[in-house]
Amino acid sequence: MWEGLVLRRLGEEDWRLWRRLRRAALADAPGAFGSTLAQWSGDGDREERWRARLRDVALHLLVERDGEPVGVVAAAAPGEEDVVELLSLWVAPEARGTGAGDAAVRGVVAWAASEHPGVDVVLSVAPGNDAAARLYARHGFVDDGPSPDAGCERRLRRRV
Repeated sequence: MWEGLVLRRLGEEDWRLWRRLRRAALADAPGAFGSTLAQWSGDGDREERWRARLRDVALHLLVERDGEPVGVVAAAAPGEEDVVELLSLWVAPEARGTGAGDAAVRGVVAWAASEHPGVDVVLSVAPGNDAAARLYARHGFVDDGPSPDAGCERRLRRRV
């Protein structure tokens, strides 16, 4: 199912690639993320800001298929709440249904289990984003009530 898919951790030096994919994600699915393309354009589109995101957020994974970037996912290390938060996951439209999303979720869960054993992984999903909800359910995420930070979004949780 995941033939040809590879996960690669991104670092600050990958800011141009991260920028391209994140902007594609924000354009493709404007309601699925906590930020907008407009916020990351114009004055918000600065090298230092992109580098800071890669430096300050604990995990950014690139999903490649046959050497081509087809998706990204990011996760935050435990903070006050003592959970790993899956912040954003996006798969390019042409790669949906290929297992790229599954690979990204598995990558975050594996990282959480390795780097933060015993800590749950949480995420927020917008109402109507049924494909994302099904993806996360396949990986053992269950509804955990309203998202504390995101209005009408639902929070999903998985024990690691």
